[in-house]
Amino acid sequence: MRLFDSHCHLDDASYDRDRRDVLERARSAGVEAIMMVGIDIPRSRKAVSLAETHDGIFAAVGVHPHDASQCSEAVLAELRQMAAHPRVMAWGETGLDFNRMYSPREVQEKWFRRQIEIASERDLPLIFHERDSGGRFLKILREFGRVRGVVHCFSGNQNELDAYLEMGLYIGITGIVTMQDRGRDLRTMIAGIPESRLLVETDAPYLTPAPQRNRHRRNEPAFVRSTLLKVAEVRKTAPEAMAEAVWDNTCRLYGIQPSEISIS
Repeated sequence: MRLFDSHCHLDDASYDRDRRDVLERARSAGVEAIMMVGIDIPRSRKAVSLAETHDGIFAAVGVHPHDASQCSEAVLAELRQMAAHPRVMAWGETGLDFNRMYSPREVQEKWFRRQIEIASERDLPLIFHERDSGGRFLKILREFGRVRGVVHCFSGNQNELDAYLEMGLYIGITGIVTMQDRGRDLRTMIAGIPESRLLVETDAPYLTPAPQRNRHRRNEPAFVRSTLLKVAEVRKTAPEAMAEAVWDNTCRLYGIQPSEISIS
């Protein structure tokens, strides 16, 4: 059973002491590919560097909505140069987050639009972040017509899910699906997501799934297996078939040739 962690932050400093061991555990768990997602210039640069030196790791570059106040045309110009690297297969993480409000709404929206434009210019799929945007996220996406991408860590409602699917977007499922209370609504909605649109992810080092969350505070790519198994259980699908479908979906979205992947 081969697995693809479609969204993680293995560039996080919490892995600096044992990143090699983390990758070894991922390989042992059947994780053959990882998408490492940037959130600003330093973290995007680190993601590209790690993708360049490790088979099976790919990178995305972008500015997270939390960091939108530090964005500028100069920042985007540098990220655009990084995006030319052959291991960069997506743009993100970008979007809107009106929950914690680390950056003002108008600033988030300005740089969200610019990043959609740049990703389109470079023909890269987008990795979207949305939280409590009150419909603004969808409104901005609709300004651009159909865009390629994934709504990572989906935690919205049924109406939002329907809108994302209608737009042709993929849906990223995290360890939230394994959580008894927090994941209840998500488990209900998963049955209605077409198999061809499902991705699984860790968002590591965050959102550790059950049962690992009982023993580990830090999430890691190996734990995406638990998320996949729960998705298969909820959808009443054989885990091997579910894993293969999700693998194909992730490679298709990111434009990756499956035959060339092997973590090392």
